[in-house]
Amino acid sequence: MPKTLIKVDINKPAEKQDMLPHNRWHPDIPFVASVNPGEDFRIECLDWTGGQIVDDNDATDMRDVDLTKVHYLSGPVEIAGADPGDLLVVDILDIGAFQESEWGFTGIFARENGGGFLVDHYPEARKACWDFHGIYATSRHVPGVRIHGMSHPGLIGCLPSRELLNEWNAREAELIATDPNRIPPLAAPPYADTALLGHMPPQQAKEAAKVGARTVPPREHGGNVDIKNLTRGSRIYFPVYVEGGGLSVGDLHFSQGDGEITFCGAIEMAGWIDLHVDLIKGGMEKYGIKNPIFKTGTSGPNYNDFLVFEGISVDERGKQYYLDAHVAYRQAALNAIEYLKKFGYSGEQAYVILGTAPVEGRISGIVDIPNACATLYIPTEIFEFNIMPDSAGPRVLVDRAVELAKPT
Repeated sequence: MPKTLIKVDINKPAEKQDMLPHNRWHPDIPFVASVNPGEDFRIECLDWTGGQIVDDNDATDMRDVDLTKVHYLSGPVEIAGADPGDLLVVDILDIGAFQESEWGFTGIFARENGGGFLVDHYPEARKACWDFHGIYATSRHVPGVRIHGMSHPGLIGCLPSRELLNEWNAREAELIATDPNRIPPLAAPPYADTALLGHMPPQQAKEAAKVGARTVPPREHGGNVDIKNLTRGSRIYFPVYVEGGGLSVGDLHFSQGDGEITFCGAIEMAGWIDLHVDLIKGGMEKYGIKNPIFKTGTSGPNYNDFLVFEGISVDERGKQYYLDAHVAYRQAALNAIEYLKKFGYSGEQAYVILGTAPVEGRISGIVDIPNACATLYIPTEIFEFNIMPDSAGPRVLVDRAVELAKPT
């Protein structure tokens, strides 16, 4: 087993961990460990909320979760010899849940607390808890489904340079200014009150917290990419922006569909990840790279039977958009949800299935004016019954009395 660089205690509050996590991006966050190129190592991670969500049948915690505190990241790790302009090569060797915490959760956020892809249709908080059975997950809140996990880190990346951090803050502030009172907001600006900057000295941390970038979106350095295919056997090439690289990881997912559409849409878990690192000196210029690239792994579920739903860039009110892939994918998701409701699922349950199962989301057409075409591939093998259309029509095979957890 690789050496453990960073350990966490799931029974301690995130702010009291010995290896204090960080929940902002800033170039001056101190390294907590150092490795050489060519080394294997293990990093332990809290769940992305730092333990704010519990395994019960009450979604009050999902409704009230403090999203200004997330994500809780383990790191940053120094890679000896890494310089700005290099590529950091990261192999994902293995990933898993802690033996004492073999469960995960999925949530729908309330509109006033971030919402999600389909917030106009599902504006209230809901929660599903999942039990892990080796490679599979089942939920008492979503009957009739067994998901073969494609486990991966939702969030992984290197520290930004000061110049890159300033660029992020400027462009996101400009976006927010176009509609500053929007709910949900257009972006998550710096918020000093709940910032954690690892072991940065207090006075320095106080100043850094004013500009530290929130971890919500993906950016040029990687970050919250939520790519389900970054699983065992994957290799990622990260741009290096600061001396030492500063690799951090967190937001581990047992399984997720493309888009993680409920926002807390994956099966979230606390756990560990084994990594191997190497360097390509000057790799950013050599290969013209400013965002990460990756090679997919060969591990994971081998689903090969899909039911595919199409959406075009005409919204549910009939408004036409020009080649809008966001609208098209939303329509594909809504079409899939309406179909699954015919088998007894509530809309919220079907929404959660699309967020957690390893569905494939694709832009199938982006040139045929005026309609973009997006498709959503649901693996039929996740269901314990046949969901294919036939002449007899759909049968209600799911217990309608079973629901997602609601706030009390």
